[in-house]
Amino acid sequence: MNLVLCPLSVVPVRREPSDRAELVTQWLFGETAEVLERRIPSQGSGWSLLRFHHDGYEGWVDNKQIAATQVATFPKAPRSVAAFAWYDHHLLPFGAVLSKVQFTSAQDRTSDRLTGPPIERILAVMDQWMDAPYLWGGRTPMGVDCSGLTQALFMIAGTSLPRDAYQQAEVGTHVDLIDLAQEGDLAFFDNAEGRIVHVGIVLSGKRILHASGRVRIDTIDQQGIFNAEEKRYTHTLRSLKRVL
Repeated sequence: MNLVLCPLSVVPVRREPSDRAELVTQWLFGETAEVLERRIPSQGSGWSLLRFHHDGYEGWVDNKQIAATQVATFPKAPRSVAAFAWYDHHLLPFGAVLSKVQFTSAQDRTSDRLTGPPIERILAVMDQWMDAPYLWGGRTPMGVDCSGLTQALFMIAGTSLPRDAYQQAEVGTHVDLIDLAQEGDLAFFDNAEGRIVHVGIVLSGKRILHASGRVRIDTIDQQGIFNAEEKRYTHTLRSLKRVL
């Protein structure tokens, strides 16, 4: 069983093969992966190290939460869920992937129903994410981190992004100044050591959609993100990229 599929709504992916290990991302219903390593102890089901087809990320998943599949690659234009939907006793989260057969019964809630330019598709579903709680490694409106949010929304726009913020910063065309940024550009922010640790989506009116404590909209300028509630800059701008 080298090729596997996620059979559950949301599956946790760990840094190490243990339920106590750090959550690094989530695997969503219908997404596929390649098994890199499998550990089966004398008792229990064990764990598998997977490489996910949709973004190349790697992590450990409990073998009880894995199903075999013949699908060799992740589709370039997946029929992904654009709103919570029920299918076969599963509550599918935003971003779950449907096959052609599954798509027929849930098509009113999939990305195929969205039309217009990529940024318009992002804006059409953005409200579903507002105030979603921050969750390190999260990829759904039930809990999401900054790069999980941008990855999910860009998938709806038809663009695949890597999983982490520093990886996403390597994609696209550089934009010199915030005054030159367009709606839909990605903004990246670094820490005191110069490492990129945060990402958000630039909106009109020098605003930014990002996940910090919760999914929220703040203002952005050349210095960074200004949180009006806290009356201070919370993130320092490092770079801007145009991907769409």
